[in-house]
Amino acid sequence: MSTPIDTASTFRGLHIPGDPFILPCAWDVASAQLFAEAGHRAVGTTSLGIAAAIGAADEDREALTATANLVAALRRALPEQPLTCDFEDGYGDSPESVVAAVREAFAADPADPADPVPTTGGLIIDGINIQDSRHGRMSETAVLAAKVSAVKEAFPDLFVNARIDTFWLGQDNLGEVLCRIDAYTDAGADGIFVPGDLDLATIETITARSRVPVNVLASPRYSRTMLAEAGVARISTGSLLYRAAMSEALRSLAVLADDRPAETENVRSYRSFTELN
Repeated sequence: MSTPIDTASTFRGLHIPGDPFILPCAWDVASAQLFAEAGHRAVGTTSLGIAAAIGAADEDREALTATANLVAALRRALPEQPLTCDFEDGYGDSPESVVAAVREAFAADPADPADPVPTTGGLIIDGINIQDSRHGRMSETAVLAAKVSAVKEAFPDLFVNARIDTFWLGQDNLGEVLCRIDAYTDAGADGIFVPGDLDLATIETITARSRVPVNVLASPRYSRTMLAEAGVARISTGSLLYRAAMSEALRSLAVLADDRPAETENVRSYRSFTELN
C-alpha cells in the first residue's frame, strides 16, 4: 500500500510573507497539468472559467457540481500537487450549509483503500477560497466569519482563505477591510485575500495588520518582487489565465477570418497535449 502525500502541509508551508508563491488558477485538467509541468508548486481553480464552461454566471452558486468534478479529476491527475479552489461564497447562506457543501464536494472516496489519495481531514482538497460578497453586494462581516469558523471546526487542516471584496466591488474603504481582516482571522481563517487594483501602500498596510498570510491578485502594475517587498505571501492569477487563453483563441480565429494563414509558430503541438500524464 502506498502512503498518501501530505499535500496539505506542503500547501500551508508555501505561504511565506515576503516570499510569495504564484498560484495559477486552472479551468480544466489540461491547464492544471501544464501549470504543474511549468514548475508551479500548487494549483487553484478559477470560478469564472468553471462557470463559463457550463454556461453559468460566475458567483451564482451554479458551479458547485462542476467545481467538485474538476477537483476530483485534478486530484486523480495530480496526486502529489497541492490543490485549492475558488469556493465562491460557500454555496450556502448558513454556516451549516457551507460545511455540508464542502463535505459533499470534496469528501474522499474510501472505495479503494489500497490506492489512497492525499486527503486533508478526509477531503481531497487542501484549501478553499471563500468570499464575503454575492451578486455584487457585501455581506455583513459576521456572515463570513461564521462560515469560516464552522468550516475550520469541521475541517481543521483545510486552509481557508477568507476573501474580502470591499475593494473588488469598488468600495474604497481601507478601514472596513482592516476590521474584516481581524474578524475573519479571529474566526480561524488561515489566510486573507484582498482582490482589487491595490496600490503598494495599501497592500503594505494590509500585510502589516494581518496576523495570517495575505493573498493578492497578480497585478499589471507590480512584479512579484515588488509584492514580496510589500509583505505578500501568495499571488493568485484569478481568472487572468483563462481570459488570456480565450483572448488568444479569438486573436487566432481573427487571423483566419482575415484571410491569412493560421499562426502556429508559438502554439503547443497537438501531440504535447496527448502526452500529458
